[in-house]
Amino acid sequence: MGITFVIPGPPKGKARARTFYNSKLGRMQSITPDGTVLYENLIKTNYTEVAEDEDFKGYFDKEPLTMAVTAVYEIPKSTSKKKVKLMQEGLERPCKKPDIDNIAKVVCDALNKVAYGDDTQICDMILRKRYTREGENPHVIVTVSNTE
Repeated sequence: MGITFVIPGPPKGKARARTFYNSKLGRMQSITPDGTVLYENLIKTNYTEVAEDEDFKGYFDKEPLTMAVTAVYEIPKSTSKKKVKLMQEGLERPCKKPDIDNIAKVVCDALNKVAYGDDTQICDMILRKRYTREGENPHVIVTVSNTE
């Protein structure tokens, strides 16, 4: 049993929390950057829409899970035709930011208490980065399923 959904737009990673001294509280305080909060909300929304459309009742409760994340990057406009062909065929891969582990982190954290109880349930993870193919826009594909 599993579910697959797409997060539209360029892949984004989890940004570091910003820590500062709050003189009003008299202590250190950490906040998550707005961009990360917005992206996590986009992830939750896309997961929820697909779960509702597919009538998916499978909230994963305490069982081990497998997650697959494929980050699809846009090919830069200045790329030569020869290189574009290699990128579209998967022979040249995106070795660029954001790091794949940060993309996985934002997805895992966003789905806490939405798709599963806690991301500690994820026991297997498959992470990939590739470039868009012809007619394709940048996006992230996520699959969450029971570990077999």
